[in-house]
Amino acid sequence: MSWGVVGLVLLFVGGELLIRGAAGLASRFGLSRLAIGLTVVAFGTSVPELLVSVDAALSDANDISVGNVVGSNIANIALVLGLAAVMRPMLVESKVLGVDIPIMILVSFILVAMLASGYVTRIEGTLLAAGLVLYVWLTFRLARSSVPSGDPAQADFLVPAGGTAKLAVLIAAGLVMLFFGAHLLVVSAVDLASRLNISQAAIGLTIVAVGTSLPELATSIMASIRREGDIAIGNVIGSNTFNILGVLGITAALHPLESGGISWVDLALMGGLAVLLGGLLLNRLYLSRLHGAVFLAVFFAYTLWRLI
Repeated sequence: MSWGVVGLVLLFVGGELLIRGAAGLASRFGLSRLAIGLTVVAFGTSVPELLVSVDAALSDANDISVGNVVGSNIANIALVLGLAAVMRPMLVESKVLGVDIPIMILVSFILVAMLASGYVTRIEGTLLAAGLVLYVWLTFRLARSSVPSGDPAQADFLVPAGGTAKLAVLIAAGLVMLFFGAHLLVVSAVDLASRLNISQAAIGLTIVAVGTSLPELATSIMASIRREGDIAIGNVIGSNTFNILGVLGITAALHPLESGGISWVDLALMGGLAVLLGGLLLNRLYLSRLHGAVFLAVFFAYTLWRLI
């Protein structure tokens, strides 16, 4: 088993432990199940992206750092929601997403504009991170008020049993696994790009991005199976917004980033998918199996093109 595979396993298991522990603690503080899904879980599933991007930037693997964010946002919509919708059509019932969707589209094009200029400065990164604070506050308020607190019918699978000490252990173990998993994945990605003569940008946009999107994939598929369309879709929308404001913002604040090998095709696809998803949900509040199949076809075509 290569170290890259070990890193992916650590990211997946660590992400799951972090999400379960954080969701349990949030439940004990009175958050509704839907609020947990739209805030705690959405942000928890983006922690792998954060650690991978920071590690890559500090290791002078700039293209992997930026490619991870752009590629993860593409994968979250085209792969994660595509696969979840193919398995079971998803209906959106919450009005909360009517606010989160425009925000996701807006920050996607802010990122496109920043990367089109060639770089993201420390000041721009700090502004993005500050935007995350505002977004968390707004989403938390809307999500908490949208469903009666403690509603047992909402996303029960997210909240594990156990006392506060057990939940704290889950969070700590998850963070440790994510830290080591992120480092192993970055080192392996750089080595793979060198051996196969593939650009670091291509590796970051595809293999690394899919690896860090595994928590979103697992959470959204489980939510779709349990007919929790709001949780499945809210998880992706919140994660995409966090990836830009939090992951890229914090990373750029620590280490200025250049667009490097990220092309206009990558940026156009990321922005286009955000607009397409927003248009489908705001007009129909529904993702069908056909929508999911189209998303999957776009993802696999893009991945094949990028690697070749």
